[in-house]
Amino acid sequence: MQNVVRTARQGGVLTITINRPERRNALNEAVASGIAAALDAAEADRQVRAVVLTGEGDKAFCAGGDLQLNADGTPFTISADDPRHYVARLFRRMQACRLPIIARVNGHALAGGFGLVCACDLAVAREDALIGVTEVKVGLFPMMILPLLLRVVPERTLMEMCLTGETMNAGEAAQQRLVNYAVPAAELDAKLDWLVGRVTSKSPTGIRLGKQSLAKIREMSFDGALEYAQFMLANMSRTSDAREGFAAFAEKRAPEWTGE
Repeated sequence: MQNVVRTARQGGVLTITINRPERRNALNEAVASGIAAALDAAEADRQVRAVVLTGEGDKAFCAGGDLQLNADGTPFTISADDPRHYVARLFRRMQACRLPIIARVNGHALAGGFGLVCACDLAVAREDALIGVTEVKVGLFPMMILPLLLRVVPERTLMEMCLTGETMNAGEAAQQRLVNYAVPAAELDAKLDWLVGRVTSKSPTGIRLGKQSLAKIREMSFDGALEYAQFMLANMSRTSDAREGFAAFAEKRAPEWTGE
């Protein structure tokens, strides 16, 4: 049986690859469970500083749900009374991940595939990859990914994408900040490595606690968020990484992070 999600660790970076190129790396329950399990393993490994999510091949990052009516992973079989659907579980797991997740958009990211990109913290794309939410073309709407789209996509752009179902290339998406960077295909990995390096050279403790705090602050009132932020800042200042960071700054040297 095909392993629909592959993982590989190089140094402090765990790469998760959706491995269904024959179905344009479409989401199904096995893919969602595989990504979630890989995130569990990444967070359990203290050597991992960042996660990269990508798709197999050079055609598609992820095409979302499979639109064939009887396909494994088709959105037409979602039950309205099941709050535990695997797509919701996956997005909750990605939201809760305290490691930075960077999308390597190696090809088209459509519908739920664009939702995956939005669920990542950062995104680097090949400039000719198509980005979009095409559900309206088959009588649907990008319901499951709307909470993620609202975090990333400006209101007017969001409405145009959802109401027309038309796509844009990643170069255009980068101009609207839907992805961080869009580069020629030959430069994708170099740009990814550059961005990953900028992230993994920083305090892992600061990033872990910061991501955890941001996820909570998004759900809070303004006053509640300020109170929580003050509490977390006071606690973060007592970590080993914060003490090392301040010492390195004072001594004009590079910090040696312990992740504690």
